[in-house]
Amino acid sequence: MYTDQLLTCVDCGAQFTFTAGEQEFYAQKGFQNKPNRCPDCRQARKANRASGGGGGGGGMDRPRYGAQRQMFSTTCSSCGGAAEVPFQPRGDKPVYCRDCFQKQRAY
Repeated sequence: MYTDQLLTCVDCGAQFTFTAGEQEFYAQKGFQNKPNRCPDCRQARKANRASGGGGGGGGMDRPRYGAQRQMFSTTCSSCGGAAEVPFQPRGDKPVYCRDCFQKQRAY
């Protein structure tokens, strides 16, 4: 029913065999797609994810748990003092320093 297939790895470009046994396993698990990476690249990707190199956390622009958040320097719209915020100010909305933000939040 299944026959070995020769596939190309999307990471390294090497060709690898998707064996009949692997195809049967994928079918039993309900997997719809063929593997995109060779066994070496798949293993490296798993190791990278396990060491915190991917997955977990919010979205693409949010830091993962324990990661350092990028801060941007700007000027407070209320007091004119220096402010550091965790987003890139666009200029179309006011940006407040920590103290002024707390005051604005109280209202």
